[in-house]
Amino acid sequence: MSRNLSERSRGRLEVITGGMFCGKSEELVRRLRRAMIARQRVQVFKPATDTRYSPERLVTRDNRQLDAETIGSSRELGERLRPNVDVIGIDEAQFFDLAIVDVLDKLADEGRRIVVAGLDLDYRRKPFGPMPAIMALAEYVEKLHAVCVRCGEPAQYSQRISGGDEQVQVGDTGSYEARCRRCYEEGIAKVVSEPIPVEGLR
Repeated sequence: MSRNLSERSRGRLEVITGGMFCGKSEELVRRLRRAMIARQRVQVFKPATDTRYSPERLVTRDNRQLDAETIGSSRELGERLRPNVDVIGIDEAQFFDLAIVDVLDKLADEGRRIVVAGLDLDYRRKPFGPMPAIMALAEYVEKLHAVCVRCGEPAQYSQRISGGDEQVQVGDTGSYEARCRRCYEEGIAKVVSEPIPVEGLR
């Protein structure tokens, strides 16, 4: 749907990013609830990849919740978006396909406010999925920090402590820890996930 220049000027893209356990989803929920208080029409999406909580709810670690729709692709986002929505919330954006970058850019051009939360880096400290491109297009980017479990300093990395070496591995406190640059250890997940030799148990 075409919108005039005044409507386009209201569109913007906001990104909340950082490592695991830094409060991205909590901040996303806070912003969306404020939009609801302002009587704006809000629609929330989350990726099908994230199976940790209810498929019909965005749930944070401190149990804040919002209704959400689970989708499998950026194309599905476009198909299920209601035409009168003012604010679009997207959680765990790193799990979406790269085409979501153009979808979000177009929606912002149409005058929508889009609030995106997602990991900027994977467990190897490499850029994660479409997040770098989304951040580059955004008007506002806020990078949050967790607390390093080893030393208590601000932590920007998600240390995988169990599991394999696939980039996408959904997990929580049993699989990941927040670590700072000094305490981050390369390759630890692969070492931890390797079976212990039988002779090592004698």
